[in-house]
Amino acid sequence: MAHEIIMPKLGLTMTTGTVVEWLKKEGDQVAQGDVLLEITTDKITNTVEAPQDGILLKIYIKEGEEVPCFTVLGILGEAGEQVAESKKAEPAPAPDNETAQPTPDSPTPASPASVSAIPKKVKITPSARKLAQEKGLDYQDIIGTGPGGRITKEDIEKAVANPPKSEEKQEPIPSEDNEYRELIPYSGMRKAIGDNMAGSWSTYPMVTHHVSVDVTELLALRKTINENCEDDEKVSITDMLIKVVARGLEKAPYMNATFDGTNIKLLQDINIGLAVAVEKGLVVPVIRQVQEKTLLQIGKEVKDLGARARENKLAMDEMRGGTITITNLGAYGSVDWFTPIINPPESAIMGIGRIKEQPVVHEGEIKIRSMMGLSLTFDHRIIDGAPAAEFLGILIKLIEWPLRVFL
Repeated sequence: MAHEIIMPKLGLTMTTGTVVEWLKKEGDQVAQGDVLLEITTDKITNTVEAPQDGILLKIYIKEGEEVPCFTVLGILGEAGEQVAESKKAEPAPAPDNETAQPTPDSPTPASPASVSAIPKKVKITPSARKLAQEKGLDYQDIIGTGPGGRITKEDIEKAVANPPKSEEKQEPIPSEDNEYRELIPYSGMRKAIGDNMAGSWSTYPMVTHHVSVDVTELLALRKTINENCEDDEKVSITDMLIKVVARGLEKAPYMNATFDGTNIKLLQDINIGLAVAVEKGLVVPVIRQVQEKTLLQIGKEVKDLGARARENKLAMDEMRGGTITITNLGAYGSVDWFTPIINPPESAIMGIGRIKEQPVVHEGEIKIRSMMGLSLTFDHRIIDGAPAAEFLGILIKLIEWPLRVFL
C-alpha cells in the first residue's frame, strides 16, 4: 500500500523545511528505518526515515525546494502501484497530535492551491487580534514577543504607534567601481537570526550594565580543578561562569523570569542558553536545570552541545526554554565590553569580554591582576536598573571569591 512521505514538523515554531538531499532515488528498494532524505530548517538539519519496507515510487519535491510542514515529499509503496506523476506542493493533513482544526488563536486556513497560495500561520492572542481588526492593521508580518513568537496586544499597540514608512523607489547603486565577488542570499539561518535580533531590538526596552571583574582567583581555581581531571573532564572559564550565573540566579530569583506580554513569570528551573558560533551564524543551545548539576556535568554538556551545534545536529527543543543566555567573545582577544542583544523571550543576556592582565588596587596595593569585562543586558519591562545592578554585584562577588559558588 502506498505511503506518503511528508515534511515533518520538528518543533513548535517550525513552519517550513527545505529538502537538502535525497539519499535514495526513485525505484530504490528500502527497508523500514532507512534514511530517505535530509531536510533543513532555519536552525538544524535532520533526516527522514522510511516508515515501512517498500520501493521509493515517486519523488515530488526536488533538492533545494522549501515547502510547508506536512507537504507530501514522495511516495513509498509496492512494485507496480500507480501513483500520480506530479503533485502540488501542498501540506498533507496534520497528524492527530498536531492542531488540525482552527483555534481561537489561529486564522482559519484556506484550501491551498500552491505553495505561494498557502497563508502564513500567525500566532496571535484573541485580544491582539481584536485590536488589530479595530485598527485595520495587517498583523501578518509583525514579530510577536509572546511565548513561541505569539503576537500580543502590546505588539499591536506598538505597531499602531509606529506605522511602517511607505517604501520609496530607490535607484540601484552603481557597482562598476567595485564589483562584488560573491552574492550571499539573505535567507535561511542568516535571515532567522537577523529577524530575531531585529525583533528583539525594536521590541525590548534593553539596558546594558558594564563592569570589569577580577578573575585571578577564578583562573587559579580552574587550574587546580584541571590538574586533577582527565582531558575530557577539564572545565573552561565558560563552564565556570555558567555555574556562577546559576548560583547568582538562585540568590536573585527575580532575574530568572520571562514576560509573555501580559504576565511576568518567575521560573523554578534555571535554564541557561549558551551562544555558539557556527559556520553560517549563531545558535543558542540550552543547559537545563543548571542549579542541579555539578561543574563537571556542565562541562561535559557544554562540550556535547557545542560539538553538535557546529555539526548542525541540535534538536529544536534543545534551543528553547532558556531564561538568560551567556555569550563569550573573550577567546577572540579583541573585545572588553559589548552590548549583547537579548534572545527572546528571555529576561537578560550576559556578555563576556577578554581576560587581560592590568594594574589594579588590590588589598590596598597596586598589583597586576587578571581582569575581565562583563556586560549584562536586561529587559527593562521585567527588571529595573537597581535590581540588575544588584544581580551584577552578586556575580562579581562569586567570581572574585569563586569557592562561594561551591559552598
